[in-house]
Amino acid sequence: MEAIDIVKGNYIRDLIGKGQRPDGRDMLAFRSISIKKGIIQNAEGSAQVDLGGTKVLAGVKVMVGSPMSDTPEQGNQIVSAEHWPGAAREFEPGPPSPESIELARVVDRGIRAAGCINLESLYLEEGKCWDIYIDIYVLNHDGNLIDAGNLAVMSALENTKMPRYENGEAVRTDRTTPLKVNSVVATTTFAKIGDKIVLDASKDEENAMSARLTIATDGSAIRAMQKGMSGSFNIDEVEELSKISMEKHAELKRIMEQ
Repeated sequence: MEAIDIVKGNYIRDLIGKGQRPDGRDMLAFRSISIKKGIIQNAEGSAQVDLGGTKVLAGVKVMVGSPMSDTPEQGNQIVSAEHWPGAAREFEPGPPSPESIELARVVDRGIRAAGCINLESLYLEEGKCWDIYIDIYVLNHDGNLIDAGNLAVMSALENTKMPRYENGEAVRTDRTTPLKVNSVVATTTFAKIGDKIVLDASKDEENAMSARLTIATDGSAIRAMQKGMSGSFNIDEVEELSKISMEKHAELKRIMEQ
């Protein structure tokens, strides 16, 4: 962390300690959210999400693959993430970073735990299934990549049109059948800054946080949680944040379905 980030962090901790945020938002409010679907012509599905200054693109590619040996009558869901080096000064080219691996795993966990994609419906015939590859690309990093990534992935899945299966191959000239999405999962990521908690932290706010908690829900139940960093949340805080996540689900789902 550079010296300027330390100075900003001290300023933000002091400001949030007074119940204020640098951009004037409520402590539990999202920044503006914009979603554009179907922007990659050659993908089966795609969406770009702008969450404040954070920009994340998700693309879906459907391939004919082979079932896993322990799930012989299911297809496969594979989520990966890439931090484009131009998205932030700390991002570098090369193999996936721990941060990009975490982003992919947290987004995947919520979608998988809620059964958003019926993997059994992806089974084609003995030894053949659909593989759903979901790629997340961070285009600009201004905080809260997890919620932006989840919004982009869910929007891309809802935008996905399946190829036709014929003679063991995917026929991409005939993509008319929507991918069946059973439920909509939304994540809410909270940052602990001092003794205060904020939703949808900006990058500067993230530099000041001591702990992060992501909660994934489909509106009917909490499906997954992930805590990051060395700080902590007590039981009462987790219970309260879980209630807020359930309430925020309807807001995020409405935005995704516009």
